[in-house]
Amino acid sequence: MNDAKPNKFTYPTLLKACGDGGIVAEGKQVHCHVVKLGFAGDGHVKSAGIRMYGDVGSAEEVFDEMGERGRRNVGSWNAMVSGLARRGKIEDARNLFDEMPDRDEISWSVVIDGYIKSGFYKEALEVFNTMQSERIRPGKFVLTSVLAACAHLGALDHGRWVHAYVRRKKKSIVMDAVLGTALLDMYAKCGRLDMAWEVFESMKEKEVFSWNAMIKGLAMHGRADDAVELFFEMQRRKFRPNGITFIGVLNACAHSGAVEQALKLFNSMENVYNIEPEVEHYGCLVDCLGRSGRLEEAEELVNSMPIEPNPAVYGSLLGACRIHGNAELGERIGRLLLELEPNNSGRYALLSNIYAKAERWDDVAEVRKLMKERGVKTNPGSSMIELGGCVHEFKMGEGCHPKMKEIYSTLKVMIERLEMEGYVPNTSQVLFNIEEEEKETALQYHSEKLAIAFGFISTKPGETIRVVKNLRVCDDCHSAIKLISRVYGREIALRDRVRYHHFRDGTCSCKDFW
Repeated sequence: MNDAKPNKFTYPTLLKACGDGGIVAEGKQVHCHVVKLGFAGDGHVKSAGIRMYGDVGSAEEVFDEMGERGRRNVGSWNAMVSGLARRGKIEDARNLFDEMPDRDEISWSVVIDGYIKSGFYKEALEVFNTMQSERIRPGKFVLTSVLAACAHLGALDHGRWVHAYVRRKKKSIVMDAVLGTALLDMYAKCGRLDMAWEVFESMKEKEVFSWNAMIKGLAMHGRADDAVELFFEMQRRKFRPNGITFIGVLNACAHSGAVEQALKLFNSMENVYNIEPEVEHYGCLVDCLGRSGRLEEAEELVNSMPIEPNPAVYGSLLGACRIHGNAELGERIGRLLLELEPNNSGRYALLSNIYAKAERWDDVAEVRKLMKERGVKTNPGSSMIELGGCVHEFKMGEGCHPKMKEIYSTLKVMIERLEMEGYVPNTSQVLFNIEEEEKETALQYHSEKLAIAFGFISTKPGETIRVVKNLRVCDDCHSAIKLISRVYGREIALRDRVRYHHFRDGTCSCKDFW
């Protein structure tokens, strides 16, 4: 064994390890050995080297040193684009992609996946649309990535197209566990739990992650009983739950107030399934107790955790304080979070909400001053609605949409109609000590209301309006949308940062428990 020498199969693995570990200096040493030992011309070694460097300049050097500059192939280009995308340099990756003389399916897959991992979901769909216009047939890997983008954006029309395409190409594209799970996840996150279940039931191949995705989908829609039933059904089908399964089913309990069921499941993790609860599981249980108003028990659980609570655990407790108006505990937890996460704007906003609800405007001003001193920027609320295969995004205060004038006019009429039905704006969460009339105006133009107004002028009467919001829906918008669903006879499906809300006939599927 001491006489063993590296060969062309050795170096791709070494270079990949250096790239994945971010140890480019060591990778350069390996690169020197590659050139010295004459493996520079090997295509696999070359591609691994390009991926390892991950930037255009160094990748160009690899081409030069390997004597391959005049013979670049699609694989080499793909490796360069992939290396840039994996390191978050998505603009450079896209520029290089645009320069490619020839592209194959992998080329498109790399840039689409890069956009998704960098959080640019709309751009990922735009690239996919361009791929379609150039008549490039997408394979399973591209479609899986596209479904992830659709899921995030709530782009149901795009997701349906993918589903139809898979059905048409069933001889060449096999609906395996990975693709099937991506499809059901898309439907669940786009508000079509019925279609998610249909896909799940029709899947011939299922893995534990497939069951987990379906349980998570049920949890998102507040279907705790169904999620728990599926949890036991997967075991009857000989699939063993893992830690992710428990996160899904505990979340389902949290969103429906099933505290006793959550406690029973949590206690069974170690006793029955030999799974040691991690901080995420404690966070779910704290959330469940807190949402149900059992704040004292939730705090006791945090203080007795055998592992260090993370900010997410404290955040769940702070959120519960907002729901139940516990300013004393909320202040204590909020101040702690501001020290743990000084750059997280959401923590400041939540503590401000608690102060504002208690009309403690001096404390609201203090929190805002602290944000300014620390240079913390707020995360603006945005809402998206897909119509005709196009995703429209709305933000409060922005008027760049071509139909903005009509949207504002429609929203004004809607609010006037709601006020005739008894709607009174809930201004307790407007975070500035301003006149009441100004607060009401601020609430009127929240992004979800703008998106719904656009939905009204762009769809036929009776059609369901589907909206996705990046933040939690505020109390006022929640109350207003319930009333809109009754007054206008429209079903409105709204996904916020926490869960799905299905508004119908003046009620919400969350039963005001969110």
